[in-house]
Amino acid sequence: MTWHGPTFRISDGAHIAGAWCLVWRRYDRADELHPEHLFVYADGRITLGRFESTDLAGLGKLLASGKIALDRPAARERPADPSKWKSRSPQRRTDESFLAEVAGEVARLAGRPTAADLLREAVRGYQRETSEANRILLRDAYLAVPAHLRVYVLGDMDRQDRPLRILTTDIGHAVDGDGPVVTEEMHQGARDYFAEGDAAVERAEERQAVRYADEPTGVPQPPVVLHEVVHPNGRPAELGAFVLRNDYEAPVRYGGRTYPTVLHGYWALSAAEPADHDRIRACATAREVQETGGRAARRTDWPAVRLAVMAGLLRAKFDQHPRLAEILLATGEAGIHYTGFSEAPFWREDGPRGGHNWTGRLLELIRSELRAAGVDFDDPL
Repeated sequence: MTWHGPTFRISDGAHIAGAWCLVWRRYDRADELHPEHLFVYADGRITLGRFESTDLAGLGKLLASGKIALDRPAARERPADPSKWKSRSPQRRTDESFLAEVAGEVARLAGRPTAADLLREAVRGYQRETSEANRILLRDAYLAVPAHLRVYVLGDMDRQDRPLRILTTDIGHAVDGDGPVVTEEMHQGARDYFAEGDAAVERAEERQAVRYADEPTGVPQPPVVLHEVVHPNGRPAELGAFVLRNDYEAPVRYGGRTYPTVLHGYWALSAAEPADHDRIRACATAREVQETGGRAARRTDWPAVRLAVMAGLLRAKFDQHPRLAEILLATGEAGIHYTGFSEAPFWREDGPRGGHNWTGRLLELIRSELRAAGVDFDDPL
């Protein structure tokens, strides 16, 4: 079963994380199975299709009744494995093991330990103290993993789960009933397998720590959201985050010309004809700028240069207006989300639909440049 996601539903204003997979459903009026999406959520809710809701117990009843099937109709039967020990295939999925898988997916979405997480903890406990009691705990944790997922639990395509199957078998007994008889040497080999794996993980983490030494640490700041706001009675006397928006009236000298706002400069410089450039530059309001600029013929090279032009205009704005630069610097290291509805999603956040937020990203870049300009990197401290 392949889980897809992420997805979510909204309940009482909260986003509930979810995932979905494909099952087969039999409807009452026909004895045919049709594909259906099965959604599971972090709060335990399970939904068939878009509307029909149930829970884990209800899903079990649907499986037992035959209304839900796990395999497509007329699926070819897999030949029986001649030996469980020699088999390279997972165990067959059953209704019971699928319900255990669904419960694990709910736990994962809710941030709780899954059966695989508890198994890894049991392995670590057994490595710390190689006692029979810990080996029994390890066996219980292994058997708690849904049977059809056990071969994948170590993420080892060569050995699969064989080291676990060896460790969970008592010395003197055959693994899986038809495999080799377990010896102390085989148990030790399985323990060595996990020890070598831990050492490899430790080396990889050490290498990653060196490579990612400049990765930001600590709790990130909440993002600064630059909303598009209308001030019918004029902008507030006290300057705030609204000054960071492109339509704020701060004259910008760029390319030998002065523009009333960054927005004027952007649209004027996009125009192919000098007359359109001048007409946009002379517009009285931001709305007029966008209406006039949007109707003008565009420079043929505009898609290739527009980011550079916007970056240049924003640099000029904050270089030429120190008070505005102070307000930008006051946002710290927070992400800047430039929202609204008047500008294209290329330049802003667009809610669940995405948006590239290039204006916000450029503001973050220029903020970093402003901060770096005040630091003497040649100073040995």
